[in-house]
Amino acid sequence: MLKIPFPDIIEKIKESSKLSEEDINNKIKQKMEQLSGLISKEGAAHIIANELGIKIFDQITGKLEIKNILTGMRDVETVGVVQQIFNVTVFQKNDRSGKVFSFIISDATDSIRVVAWNDMVDKVVSIKEGDVIKIKSAYVRENNNRKELHLNAKSVAVINPEGEKVENAKSSSPIRKKIQELTEKDDNIELLGTIVQVFEPRFFEICPQCNRRAKPEDGKFNCVVHGAVDPKYSYVMNLSLDDGSDNIRVVCFKNQASKLLGKTDEEMQLYRENPAKFDEIKNDMLGNIVKLVGRVTKNEMFDRLEFISQMVFTDPNPEEEIKRMNQETAKVQEN
Repeated sequence: MLKIPFPDIIEKIKESSKLSEEDINNKIKQKMEQLSGLISKEGAAHIIANELGIKIFDQITGKLEIKNILTGMRDVETVGVVQQIFNVTVFQKNDRSGKVFSFIISDATDSIRVVAWNDMVDKVVSIKEGDVIKIKSAYVRENNNRKELHLNAKSVAVINPEGEKVENAKSSSPIRKKIQELTEKDDNIELLGTIVQVFEPRFFEICPQCNRRAKPEDGKFNCVVHGAVDPKYSYVMNLSLDDGSDNIRVVCFKNQASKLLGKTDEEMQLYRENPAKFDEIKNDMLGNIVKLVGRVTKNEMFDRLEFISQMVFTDPNPEEEIKRMNQETAKVQEN
């Protein structure tokens, strides 16, 4: 089912009528009261639009501007500029395994996260920030109240297609927040804080051919795709970050852990063979100021928020940070 956000419905009604936003909201309220609360405000807004002769879903075929992409759409075509790129993640859930890769694109109207699954990952993983990408036959899902454009085996992605340009693309810069301001649905968030605790990396077996999780069975390790394998090892590392407002556990998967520690994969593997060696650098990390970009998730087992790091900056520029703090302070004072 197609789903258009409530503010977008209001905007479309405003664009196509002479009504003010206050008038539109009053009509929606009256309609909800008339129907004894048996309809949502979105549903009431659709009825008001229909009564006014306004077609909410006009102009949603063909190549779409990103602002016109709606949850529930299938066979979507759009073009955007790559703004941010995140790491490939290999996953295994029950008997299903695969890999996923995401990036953010934008045009002059809006930005959206694009999520590529399994074989599509190999077709788009070479993209760079600033590339133009044309996407066809994608579908739209909602994740944490945000639209995402998903690519599967039926989708097509062309990097820097001839004749396609995107001008005045909107920036999708991460939003800086204090830890105490974080909510479970936050994504593309930037944190600046001090490392106050570091935990030893945890290693796990993966298939050397496809990087899927390798499960122990009958004294061997098996990949769901390649059968019995001699596994290699990936890893994840946790730390505690404090920014003066609160602290939060940060989860750093392989690439982010390596970057945070300034170690190659070969050097990281030494800590699997000799965990005691990690103590030599763990204490050196304490007190370091880092900047992280990522998303917030809820750890149901411990009933706490955690931060999944997707980008790590180990040497944030002090002058830039001071300038930014002064600008934020000035905005607060103006308000």
